[in-house]
Amino acid sequence: MRRIFDVQLIGPAIALSIVCLVVALTTPRFIDAGNLSNLSLQVSIVSLVAIGSTFVIIAGGIDLSAGSMIALLTMILAVLVKNDHWPLWSGVLAVIILGSLIGAINGIVSSYLRIPSFITTLAGLIAFRGVALLFNNGSPIFSVSPDLGPLFYGKFLGIPRPFYYIVVLFGAAALFAKNTKLGREIYAVGGNASAARLSGINVPLVQTLSFTIAGGMTAIGAGTLAARLNSGSPNYGVTMELQAIAAAVVGGASLSGGRGNVLASLFGALTIVVVQNALNLHAAPTSIQDMTLGLIILMAVGIDMWRHELAALFLRFFHIEKKSAPDGFVSDQPRI
Repeated sequence: MRRIFDVQLIGPAIALSIVCLVVALTTPRFIDAGNLSNLSLQVSIVSLVAIGSTFVIIAGGIDLSAGSMIALLTMILAVLVKNDHWPLWSGVLAVIILGSLIGAINGIVSSYLRIPSFITTLAGLIAFRGVALLFNNGSPIFSVSPDLGPLFYGKFLGIPRPFYYIVVLFGAAALFAKNTKLGREIYAVGGNASAARLSGINVPLVQTLSFTIAGGMTAIGAGTLAARLNSGSPNYGVTMELQAIAAAVVGGASLSGGRGNVLASLFGALTIVVVQNALNLHAAPTSIQDMTLGLIILMAVGIDMWRHELAALFLRFFHIEKKSAPDGFVSDQPRI
């Protein structure tokens, strides 16, 4: 039983199932085919940004700048493609590179200059949206390219293209975290930076690379949002950073670093989007939606902080005890 409940995907999957069941019972329109299709498209943007946020959190940092970075990058993409007449794919590639560079700057400032990532990215949260307002006199740019919309609404083999983005990028991120040297170093740095440094890991470099990954994923999310709306705007991405952080935390990532699962963050993103969708179906005002998002974040962080106490309470509730072995060691076999 301990092995079952230690699997990081089980908890977020159960939470998502319960939320979906409650919403389906209280809102019949939730299971409508059109609503489910819209839900799958909506979650794609949040989940892509959540990949980067998860790696930053695992490495022991936090990124509050993702939403403002999305606003800035959508404006840059719109300017390059519509105003400067760049080919679409050249503009998209430039935005991804620029997003990665911005993430690297966040990482350099927070790791090499030793300014806490909370402060560094909080400054970015304010500054990047201000820079976005410098483009086009602060006005949105619409109808960027006729080829942009199909990147989001187009289908391949009858399946919406965002589905492939999620499968490919989450699969690559999961393999990267588990099977690469850098992926394991990110966990090591977040778990104990001092021990990682003593074992020969370049801690500032690993932290910087985690922010670089986050910047690149945010850029992909920005391109996806621009494709969805075929426009760029300095008003895009508001609270997106909170949704991405909440998705990672609901998925089991620890804000103290060293623990998290990229695939579980997808369940976290789905949970948040389902809750928001339910509030929209109930015509809840924006204020209620923002309050609900804040409550979800608070509850997720509380569960993370009280993880050991909750686990002990669970074991006592089901009368699961550790049985002493004859040689004085404690057995790992539970007794029910």
